[in-house]
Amino acid sequence: MTSAKNFICVCGQDDFLTSRLGKERFETLATDVQANDLSREIVNGLANNTGEVETAVNRFRDALKTVPMFGGKRAVWFKDINFLADTVTGRAEDTQRQVQALQELLEEIDPGGAAVVMTASPIDRRRSFMRWLEGHSDFTLVGGGEASGEALAEAKRLGTSFDGGAVELLLTKVGANSRLIIEEVHKLATYVGEGAVIEEGTVAELTPNVAEWDFFEAVDRFFADDLSGELDALQKHFFSGGDARPIIAALQRRNRILLQVRVLMDVGGLGVPSKRFGFDKSAWARAKASYAKHFGGDEEKSSFNLFTQNQWYAGKLVGGEKLPPPRRLIDNQQEFVRAFEEIIRRSSEQEQVLREMILRCLSAWCWYIFD
Repeated sequence: MTSAKNFICVCGQDDFLTSRLGKERFETLATDVQANDLSREIVNGLANNTGEVETAVNRFRDALKTVPMFGGKRAVWFKDINFLADTVTGRAEDTQRQVQALQELLEEIDPGGAAVVMTASPIDRRRSFMRWLEGHSDFTLVGGGEASGEALAEAKRLGTSFDGGAVELLLTKVGANSRLIIEEVHKLATYVGEGAVIEEGTVAELTPNVAEWDFFEAVDRFFADDLSGELDALQKHFFSGGDARPIIAALQRRNRILLQVRVLMDVGGLGVPSKRFGFDKSAWARAKASYAKHFGGDEEKSSFNLFTQNQWYAGKLVGGEKLPPPRRLIDNQQEFVRAFEEIIRRSSEQEQVLREMILRCLSAWCWYIFD
């Protein structure tokens, strides 16, 4: 493959996606050169300080000027460049001088003698050098879409697809880490086979709960009022060396979301969600238009603002079942605060503190039922 520009530039905020596409482009270019180590070279662009930036640029210069032993064309990949970001190193004057030197090297590339790929992540697109790259290279910006789009695109690439809320469940379990998303999609696609559909149950069974600070079993058991299951989940968590505070934080987040949902359902802003598809999208949009202003208007994902949550995920938390009354949800929050204060005072008894909290919360709910 021959680029219309003198070199190829692949960049973005996600280092995994950037490096993966850059590798694909480099391997394609490398097929046009001789199959020996002297005709292909990879230069590492990682730099923690200005001295390392200078070293990386000099190595790239040497790679461009090296002549293959048997003549012909060379393929060079300047990979993992990280000094184009808005960092202390990226803003330094010495780094800016090296970036200018890099631009001069790129301007002088003879595509007939060298096939060049450069990959950079993260980047600061406000820099003049980035704008120059967009106009003077075969430029590709990767990453910028939603994580769900990455998962769907990778599934399509592998000849499969997601069903219903399967992709949302996947993101809930692994978070927004592109590397984990891609690896999990590969695993799921291999399991179901080419041409098959990845269903929600398959994701639930095969994908581990690795999203940061998400402790699904302990949280799910708590809000399902499963006392014995909750105590078992706590025991497993602490047996493996877990800490109490992340569990309390996860319980607080879920409880805050449920409290907001309960209030909106009580005033008619939201109906009962489907167990499979969550809240109705049109009803969610209407509720957001009417009530989002009361939640501070922050677009960053937060359990303090229901409308920064995914509509499907929020509906799955409710599960189509009757929600606890606001009184119980408020009491839960107070118990979580109480448990946190107890942990500070009794730091060596974290499991016991949580067990006491669970017993108070779930036994109090039994009284609400019969009250």
